[in-house]
Amino acid sequence: MDTESEPYVRLATLRALHQVMADLNTARSLADTLQAVVDGIVDGLGYQLAAVNLVRPDGDLIVAAVAGDPGAEALLAGRVGSRTTWERWLSMAQRWGSLRFIPFEQGWMLDEDDVPQWRSEGPLPQFEDEWHPDDRLLAPMYAAPSGGRELVGVISVDRPRNGRRPGAWAREALSMYSFQAGIAISNARLRGNMQRALVRLEREQQALRASEESFRQAFDYAPSGMAVAEMGGDDAKLVRANDALCRLLGRPASVLCRYSFADLVHPDDRAALVRGSAPGGRAELRLARRDGSYLWVSLRNSVVADTSDGPKFLLTHVEDIEDRKRHELALAHRASHDQLTGLPNSAELRSRLGSRLCSQPLGADPGPEAVLVRPDGTLGDTDEFGYDFPAPAPAYDPHVHAVEPESQAGAGKGFAVLFCDLDGFKSINDRFGHHTGDAVLIEVARRLTSVVRDGDTVARLGGDEFVVLADGLDRDGAQELAVRLRNAIIPPIRVEGRAVRVGASFGIGWAGCGMTVEEILHSADQRMYDEKRRSKQHRRAG
Repeated sequence: MDTESEPYVRLATLRALHQVMADLNTARSLADTLQAVVDGIVDGLGYQLAAVNLVRPDGDLIVAAVAGDPGAEALLAGRVGSRTTWERWLSMAQRWGSLRFIPFEQGWMLDEDDVPQWRSEGPLPQFEDEWHPDDRLLAPMYAAPSGGRELVGVISVDRPRNGRRPGAWAREALSMYSFQAGIAISNARLRGNMQRALVRLEREQQALRASEESFRQAFDYAPSGMAVAEMGGDDAKLVRANDALCRLLGRPASVLCRYSFADLVHPDDRAALVRGSAPGGRAELRLARRDGSYLWVSLRNSVVADTSDGPKFLLTHVEDIEDRKRHELALAHRASHDQLTGLPNSAELRSRLGSRLCSQPLGADPGPEAVLVRPDGTLGDTDEFGYDFPAPAPAYDPHVHAVEPESQAGAGKGFAVLFCDLDGFKSINDRFGHHTGDAVLIEVARRLTSVVRDGDTVARLGGDEFVVLADGLDRDGAQELAVRLRNAIIPPIRVEGRAVRVGASFGIGWAGCGMTVEEILHSADQRMYDEKRRSKQHRRAG
């Protein structure tokens, strides 16, 4: 190849170079490409030995392929040289264009380096351009031809077949070949990476399909209700509903997906739905069934994504808690209501009465908080010039104070508390037994409840004592209500074929803010005893 005066030799070299480059491009894997690189040097470029030192991910170079000498292959293949040593070799070598040549005169300095190398046997050169066994010719390979190139590896060649150091033509051929070899190795690596990425992607897709199928089966065949809704608050439409939820609400999935949970929730439970609609939220509320009834359920929300960057959905787990809720409500009702009559008991009466009152009576002195603030931030009732400094307007208070109506009949309205005590009940209880007495109390409770208005409270305080709470009555209205209640109680009560009668005495008290519950009940109780006393005196006078 170095006989540049013979054109037919150059043409043969070009043909050989073309063939080995074609072999580079037909190699499939990275290993095949590396072997094609060294085989092409031996077969087409006139060298008896060639090796490819490939850059590893850690930066060091490993002998990845050897051709031309089985002994050299056994000695070198798989050995690693440090990147630092290789860079020193390339920097100290003579530059033959893109090639690097280290003549034997300098080679002895490299014998102890960690770069894998072999020792060629043979006679010492007799002429100036003969190849010496310790000569080293290196061809760096890069991934791209532009500046800032990334080193892919280094080709090492030895023992030219004609025994001479390569001339300009042979150098150019090796330079062109190493350039194409670097691109071929980079492409092979890229293909390998792409193939591995495709295999990994296919595995991920298979895992995703398996996960989606597992989710679908778990969703569709879950024993409790489940729904998927678009993200967007409590009024987001349902996207999917499983069979358990359809059975729970008595609606097919095609119908349920027209609704949101906001469309199905009981009006009184809308606030609970809003509070629990966030991801991770929980709520206990009632949902409407197809027959118009409501079912107590527990909702638990979590977020699921269609893909890693895809839309997010709200997965809602719907559990039937009707039996538990009924039991809880029954316990709560039992704790707050009289077991015999079903009326609110003493504790519930005091709770309802107390919730209507505040501790501050109307028109009372607001207390030490109502101090005046000067412009300089100090407290007082005058400014720095001695003038009264106006206090800020009081904040709006939505509470309507409960006050006793004016003493004139029919003037003003208030919160009436009617204390009722049955007359003659003890004798019925003693004569006919507790069974008859209980029946009388149950009937009296029913009659009292039938007379009062919606929103009024009839409670059993204990024994034969009842209390009625009626808001928005004036004095005449309260008196009329007491008369109606008394008239409802007086008619005979039939128990097991016998008729018994009881009377009733009423005391009317008035709830007022600033009063305690006990003070109000004591006031009404006292007025009831006053009325009972006057009634006895009237009967004696008659």
